[in-house]
Amino acid sequence: MKPPIKYIWIIIFTAVLVWSGINPKDQFTWLLEVAPALIGAALLALTYKLFRLTPLLYAFILLHCVVLMIGGHYTYAEVPLFDGLFDAQRNNYDKVGHFFQGFVPALIAREILIRKHVVNGRGWRSVFIISICLAFSAFYELIEWWVALATGENAEAFLGTQGYVWDTQSDMAFALLGAILSLLMLSRWHDQQLERVMNEKVINPD
Repeated sequence: MKPPIKYIWIIIFTAVLVWSGINPKDQFTWLLEVAPALIGAALLALTYKLFRLTPLLYAFILLHCVVLMIGGHYTYAEVPLFDGLFDAQRNNYDKVGHFFQGFVPALIAREILIRKHVVNGRGWRSVFIISICLAFSAFYELIEWWVALATGENAEAFLGTQGYVWDTQSDMAFALLGAILSLLMLSRWHDQQLERVMNEKVINPD
């Protein structure tokens, strides 16, 4: 990510974060929802010089952060345009969030596994990537459960089940779908950018 693009990334992230934090529907839910975006941004800043990612991955991480911030501002059960969409009986914006929970981590896992030469062979690499995404999705569901136990009714908006008994399972299914589509749609494009980044690293090891 070249310096001008880096500053555009920071400006967009900051602008959406500020908007998201102005009179959110529920302050506690907002904090819970944007926390992963803040943690992710901090990690990107800390690793920018040591392990610079591909522009494609930075772009999708930013998009994922925006999804989180929108959900934090409105709560996932009350995001406009998603109420009754396609005659659904609930607001399904949370499924968008969980789709990205598989789509973007698949790219992150893929980039690390390839650049660190962890797994050889496309087939086994894809198995590892999808497994990592499902594990991440399951761990997030555990976090939601722990938060609900610790805070009681205050976590209802964070859970976003909206009375749907299969919410946890469907959340993980959307993360799985996101991971699979990410690999199918972006692998070739990702490979092209990975080749450039890795060549630049060889030429300029510092």
